[in-house]
Amino acid sequence: MWRIGDLARMVGVSERTLRHYDKIGLLAPAAVDRATGYRWYGVTELARLERIRGLQHLGLSLRQITDVLDAPDAHLRQALAETVAALRRDIAAKAAAVAAAEDRLATPTSVLPQRATVGARRLRVRHLSIAHPSELAALCPPPPTTLLTWLSGQPTGNFAAAVTVDRAGEWLDLPARSVVRAVVPPATGVVRAGLDLFDWLHRRGLTVAGPTLEEHLVDADHAVATVLEVPVRPATPLPASRSASL
Repeated sequence: MWRIGDLARMVGVSERTLRHYDKIGLLAPAAVDRATGYRWYGVTELARLERIRGLQHLGLSLRQITDVLDAPDAHLRQALAETVAALRRDIAAKAAAVAAAEDRLATPTSVLPQRATVGARRLRVRHLSIAHPSELAALCPPPPTTLLTWLSGQPTGNFAAAVTVDRAGEWLDLPARSVVRAVVPPATGVVRAGLDLFDWLHRRGLTVAGPTLEEHLVDADHAVATVLEVPVRPATPLPASRSASL
């Protein structure tokens, strides 16, 4: 029989860990001296501890190990399958984060876009025909308001736009959609932020799937924030025959 310190040194864990395993019912000592409180462990406990550590190395949490340690092998296989699926999701998320950080390093941009799913909206708007983006500031009412533009990049001529109004406008229904959203930093112009956002979409193989919303929001302290929201979908790949000829 070994005292708790001896077992801890043999296996390479702390005494605190062994006490915690005892507390949660994962690894009880073979005996406890009532007079001194010393915990004693034997070969059975050593083998159980090594199995616990082996399952931890496979990615299982202590809660999962508690459930499967004494269960049939089918339970262990199911827990491992769930752990593998969760680890793959984590790997995919981390890979996406690495790619986004590398893109940010390689291509400085004024915005930090985020993907989101938004619900349907109904807006009362006044439709406009714009010759140049500089006209928009004069045409937009004071915040809070929403400006919509039908653009997918830098305008090269007249383009369609709309602004929200309280009355005497037309109803515009926007379906639930996948969007990319970015808050425009105070020191950045909306035009530059919009162009940076369109460039960001292009690098990720996304195409604009509807009007871009430029929302001017006001908080209780009358501070104004500008938010750009672009509905997106994956870019349609070229047919194999056409792409091969390019």
